[in-house]
Amino acid sequence: MISSLAPVQAMAQFIVRNLEDDVKTRLKRRAQRHGRSVEEEVRHILRNAVREENRAVSKLGSRIAARFKKVGLPDDLPELRGTPPQAPDFDK
Repeated sequence: MISSLAPVQAMAQFIVRNLEDDVKTRLKRRAQRHGRSVEEEVRHILRNAVREENRAVSKLGSRIAARFKKVGLPDDLPELRGTPPQAPDFDK
């Protein structure tokens, strides 16, 4: 006789203590919106959190430039590296 039992994968368990009532309530509502149990919703949130952790994050300047790329500027902006900060003059 041949056994067709697949190997069992070990699963981790977490217990979350001292969770605020409003967080629990919002998790329940979120789970309902997505058609999942609260437990499955928490698994989904955790999976997405660690997936995003490994994603390369571009630097702030690059993200700003990408956001306004289609707008364009009439002139190049001057390099300000090493320039001492100056207070703005709003009277002009």
